[in-house]
Order: sequence, then C-alpha cells, then structure tokens
Amino acid sequence: MSNQQVQLNIRFKVKPGKKEEFRRELYSLIEEMSSEKAFISAIVSDDLDQPDDLIIYETWQGTRDRWLAEEFIKPYRKDYERTLGDFIVDRSVSWLQPKGEWGSHITNA
Repeated sequence: MSNQQVQLNIRFKVKPGKKEEFRRELYSLIEEMSSEKAFISAIVSDDLDQPDDLIIYETWQGTRDRWLAEEFIKPYRKDYERTLGDFIVDRSVSWLQPKGEWGSHITNA
C-alpha cells in the first residue's frame, strides 16, 4: 500500500429539521467504511455558527484517484448517495493532502 494519504473535508448543509436523521445515516455510512483497508479515520463535527451544517473530515491511505476508483463505487456508498437528497440542500467537498501534523499521529505528514 502506498504511503500517500488523502483527506476529504465535506460540508453538508442539512435541510431544516433533518439534521439528527441525517447524522444517523452518516454514522451508519462511517461504520461501513471504517472497515475498509484504506480507511484511517473520520471526525464528524457540528458547525457552531451554522447550526444546520454538519462536517465530516476523513483520512484515507492512498490518492484521490484511488479513492474515487476503489471507495466511491462501493455498494453501501451508492445506497447512501441515493438518500442524500432527502436530507441535504448542498454539499461541498475539499480534497486535501496532509503536509504537517501536530498533536496526533493520524497522518504520515
């Protein structure tokens, strides 16, 4: 396995009144993906200034291209993607590559 890592910072703008239901769906997805060989970690956070926003920060072994080719196509992820419209009004994804880390040992940076 390559020594490269990729991180996804995903912000969801959740429909009013749907946040806790969406959180359950997201946690279910994380339970599934956490058993993947390339999975390193995931952190889910609430935005204190945007109460309808939910953010997930994922760290994976490999590259963005490899993640898209190997992880995005998983059947459980396809099922999750089909349900997103019930819960969110928008999603933005940032692809990151770690270059430095302090206070933990999640990345290879």
